[in-house]
Amino acid sequence: MKDRRVVVTGLGVISPLGIGLEQNWEALSNGRSGIGRITRFDTTDYPSKIAGEVKSFNPEDYIAKKEIKKMDTFLHYALAAGTMAVDNAALSITDENAERIGVLVGSGLGGLETIERYHTLLLNDGPKKISPFFVPMLIVNLAPGHISMHFGCKGPNSSVVTACATGNHSIGTAFHMIQRGDADGMIAGGVEATITPLAVGGFCAMKALSTRNETPEQASRPFEKNRDGFIIAEGAGILVMEELETAKKRGAPIHAEIIGFACNADAYHITAPSPGGEGAARCMLLTLKDAGIPPEAISYINAHGTSTVANDRSETQAMKTVFKEHISTIAVSSTKSMTGHLLGAAGGVEAVFSILAIKHGVAPPTINYEEPDPECDLEYVPNVARELNITTVMSNSFGFGGTNATLIFKKFEG
Repeated sequence: MKDRRVVVTGLGVISPLGIGLEQNWEALSNGRSGIGRITRFDTTDYPSKIAGEVKSFNPEDYIAKKEIKKMDTFLHYALAAGTMAVDNAALSITDENAERIGVLVGSGLGGLETIERYHTLLLNDGPKKISPFFVPMLIVNLAPGHISMHFGCKGPNSSVVTACATGNHSIGTAFHMIQRGDADGMIAGGVEATITPLAVGGFCAMKALSTRNETPEQASRPFEKNRDGFIIAEGAGILVMEELETAKKRGAPIHAEIIGFACNADAYHITAPSPGGEGAARCMLLTLKDAGIPPEAISYINAHGTSTVANDRSETQAMKTVFKEHISTIAVSSTKSMTGHLLGAAGGVEAVFSILAIKHGVAPPTINYEEPDPECDLEYVPNVARELNITTVMSNSFGFGGTNATLIFKKFEG
């Protein structure tokens, strides 16, 4: 049922740049970083001491006080961003439509904060100190679970866990579910809250994180010659997507149309991308095929752009393979230069950013771009946002295990 068009009617976002659409876009369009020193725990023994923490978030603004302590922070973010998206869509879930509206929200690591806290309690005080809510606090599928219970969504309910590609997989899978008639509306995206001792320690052990600790706001520098690793971050990005005629019938606001999604595997290495970005290139080509458009139809690419040497080089090579000479006419940027890397939430947040870029006609910048890397030689919208007639956006996400996922959004035309 590929003739069923799917539109985005609601947007919700929490990131190191702020809470909600207005704060995020204001920071993004002005090239302002959300990276700073880690405040959650003592980083004395950690090589990397910086992160993209969410600031000024109050779960009581979205969740009943008695329920807050039953949830890990990632569940707070998921329910809050889901509420923002549903409110933004002016969507009312009733007995008449509940079975046709589903939720598909994923996370890369889920409730790691809860696991660490209760493991310490177990070792120090024994099993009697473990909360009866321990398991529901940490498992990934409680993100869509809580959203569905809060709003009464009785349609498809599931989670995707594909590391840093989670958000794109979630949105793309939900898109195809609506296309084939499994649902008329889906609340979909990604969430993460793992700025914890164990997660930061693990990524430090891999030497994956930037150690530019004295200048946190300048640490994330995708595609730039002196990049030295990514910056761990947290937040949530969630969309409300609906079948076009369903959205029109209820007079829904339409932010953009989603027209393409594909995913594949490198089948190469647990953490490194395949040589030359071969897997990423295939994924982008598959997505263009799914959308039924030629490469030259893309006007802006929200790159995965993690600020690691290997990813940025391979993604650049992949984009050259896919777009050939046309790549010189496409604006490419990495919003991770401002947010850091939100892991499982990255694709969801960047989907919101991609749609806002269409809405405002502005390509967000890649900040901290000071010295070009000869192996990364595309037009990365360096340092300053650019006004641009953006009609069609490609958004990439690639994850550990060689998993790739790409989305394409288009300016809505009735």
